[in-house]
Amino acid sequence: MNRLLKNLKQIGMVLMIGLLCVSCAYAPALETNPWETITLDTDATFADVAFTDDKNHGWLVGTKASLFETLDGGDTWQSKTLDIQEKERITFTGVSFYGDEGWVTGEPSILLHTTDGGENWQRILLSDKLPGAPNDIIALAPSTAEMVTNLGAIYETKDGGKTWQGLVEGAVGVARNINRSPSGKYVAVSARGNFYSTWQPGDTEWTPHQRNSSRRLQNMGFLDDDRLWLIARGGQIQLSKSNDFENWQEPINPEFSTSWGFLDMAKGAGNQLWLAGGSGNLLVSEDNGLTWLKDRDIETVASNLYKVVFSGEDQGFVLGQRGILLKYNPSKNTTVIEEETT
Repeated sequence: MNRLLKNLKQIGMVLMIGLLCVSCAYAPALETNPWETITLDTDATFADVAFTDDKNHGWLVGTKASLFETLDGGDTWQSKTLDIQEKERITFTGVSFYGDEGWVTGEPSILLHTTDGGENWQRILLSDKLPGAPNDIIALAPSTAEMVTNLGAIYETKDGGKTWQGLVEGAVGVARNINRSPSGKYVAVSARGNFYSTWQPGDTEWTPHQRNSSRRLQNMGFLDDDRLWLIARGGQIQLSKSNDFENWQEPINPEFSTSWGFLDMAKGAGNQLWLAGGSGNLLVSEDNGLTWLKDRDIETVASNLYKVVFSGEDQGFVLGQRGILLKYNPSKNTTVIEEETT
């Protein structure tokens, strides 16, 4: 009898430990969902969004030459058609505005420019010798922008795109993704996620860095204070201790049950860090990544979430596939699906 009771106690302890492990595997639920779900009439995957000085006037770009304009802060979007040959083959990769002057990059080798808020777009011809295809662009001042290609070639124009000056002597090679900091630093993840490279103003070449774990890199970027963030395969993230490119904090697993992985991260309102991934995976931390809450309402959204963009503390978007767009609206407590027709 004593032996039977002992065995039952051991089984009970194992079950309790198992239940505790399961509960730890899932991030607690976010109490209130601050995101509205908007479905646009397109099957495109969105790549970037940007606004003019007027926070109501913005542009959204993506695959299949998709170009959408909003005049109400992102509540509704209208599709815009450009006179470009072979539209189905074109993927717009980046958009940026300085006032009413805007730029759009795309593949294969396309660059658009507007000086009137997007009422008219002009295509800027690029050299056949350009290393790679335009991957992203940042509007810095009137007639001034900085463009990076998918091979890590960085160019600057100060005359509205008529001429370009190379800022780095050598390209970094095929990159999975490339991100720029507010101060002009860049970080690029290699195509296979084996290593990452950095560049900062004044450097003549990219500097390679070995990853600090056995997990391959998925994406990297910068916080507002120039610290790096890192997403590794298998749902793991890291934040740098300072703006040093190799000084990292301990790895964080926001949700141990996550097997599909995360894809992008960005700073939101206040101290919020928003983390997006596959299968409607969206989490937030309000304590610099120490603890995480999961937005369970967004789990029902049938889309991978590829990019998080905040253009201000009260204006943010999460970009998905098949026309799915999340709009940050903390004043609303429910997720609303809107079908857009154009």
